[in-house]
Amino acid sequence: MNILVFMTDAMRADHLECSGNKIIKTPSLNALASEGVRFSNCFCSSPMCMPVRATYYTGKYPSLHGVRCNGINLNPNNRTFIQALYENGYHTASFGKIHTNWYARGYSRKFYSLENATNWLKGSNNKKIKIPENYYGFEEFELVIGPIGLYLEILGHYIDWLEEKAPDLLKSLQKRKSRLFENVYYESPVPAELHHNTYITERTLAFLERYSKGQYGDKPFYAQCSYPDPHHPCCPPSPYYEMYNPDDIIIPPSFEGTLKDHPVLGPALKNPIFSRVILHKTNKRELRNFLAYTYGTITMIDYCIGQVLGALNSFGLSENTMVIFMSDHGDLGGDKHLLFKGPAHYRGLLNVPLIWRVPGVTPKGETSDSLVSTVDFPLTILNLLNIKEKDYPPEMQGYDLTPILKEPKASVRDHVIVEEDEELPKMLRDIDTEVRVRTMITETHRITIYQGYYDYGEIFDLQNDPYELNNLWFDENSKELKSDLLNKLLHEILNLQSRYPKKEALT
Repeated sequence: MNILVFMTDAMRADHLECSGNKIIKTPSLNALASEGVRFSNCFCSSPMCMPVRATYYTGKYPSLHGVRCNGINLNPNNRTFIQALYENGYHTASFGKIHTNWYARGYSRKFYSLENATNWLKGSNNKKIKIPENYYGFEEFELVIGPIGLYLEILGHYIDWLEEKAPDLLKSLQKRKSRLFENVYYESPVPAELHHNTYITERTLAFLERYSKGQYGDKPFYAQCSYPDPHHPCCPPSPYYEMYNPDDIIIPPSFEGTLKDHPVLGPALKNPIFSRVILHKTNKRELRNFLAYTYGTITMIDYCIGQVLGALNSFGLSENTMVIFMSDHGDLGGDKHLLFKGPAHYRGLLNVPLIWRVPGVTPKGETSDSLVSTVDFPLTILNLLNIKEKDYPPEMQGYDLTPILKEPKASVRDHVIVEEDEELPKMLRDIDTEVRVRTMITETHRITIYQGYYDYGEIFDLQNDPYELNNLWFDENSKELKSDLLNKLLHEILNLQSRYPKKEALT
């Protein structure tokens, strides 16, 4: 069986029409959900791009694979499930964002990143770019790099394509001032037909056409179509940025409340740099505009996905191709007056969309409320494809979701863990630049603890308080609940500790 994975960046689970959003239009993803299983309780293993993407590739939590926060490259000695597929006869290809290496510069000149934006400013011809032929298991890849704080938010092989398609446009963009940290949304100066999402779609379509013509022999494929949107700054092209009226946007109840008295985040939010680029403080007008542009961007991605699914069908590949739609993490999207991401583990940031269609396995049009995590995906894929366990990445920590794919009411786990280590930029003075957060979500509650803060934490009753407005940590009637959740969290953290290296000698 082939595998086709659609991945977005910073997309919330409730930003889909098929998940109940009454404003956004996502007909292609609605159709995919009608043909497979949509998961309502899928949570990321970390709310940051690089840690959670490394989790997806390795099947391990950040504390084990080592990409604890953005800015740490995934060690190439960390085996990925993509490598396992490649070694078992799959042609592995990625079009778009991979992000296993950091985009910006390091703290010293010794730091080297294969996805460093500076090296990609002039496209792939820079002599400093020496990406190996098999990149974390991908035999074929065309990268987009970003968003980043440069003249053009997206770089990578996309620059080569844009230079070929519209050299004058690229030259004008090179003269443009960066707006990454100035605006949370704006209209893209790039027309839709030249947009990076169009590029990723075109390259995926070209691959499927080559495959249908037999250019890869009888190999099955793993193809990843990975969009860097709707990650901030949200900048859709016309007509998508004008598709939704901000006045029609509904402000969610989770907007209420404030973190100004939060012992960890309160002081950080007073720092103007932190509150502008990490946990961005917003207001209702800005939030409505941001969400309108976000919805427009998602609708563009939905259109692109529709093109790829249409091609999959026209090439006669649908009946033998597993299709997965996912996002790396969410966005606070107005929760507690905040946008973006960071050590504020509210549902909008952690709960991500997931749709899974497996021919001959998944029923059509079902929704599963079972708890699942990003760490479960690679193990499930390998099991569905009957890859031998000896070829798996070592110490995979996920659960096999196959029982849920067959019967959406089934359950394989009673909790999910979210890990976040934030070692914030050194430019952030007057706040603690190292924040370690651990969250556990059960079928009924969310508990979050912060390293070094023994007298503070968060407990929310997700069934009776779905917008997380009432913290039960200090509630006198919740002492037993608090004790039970802390005890379970402690033991689950113990369960995730590595048992490598293996013992080699007798006692």
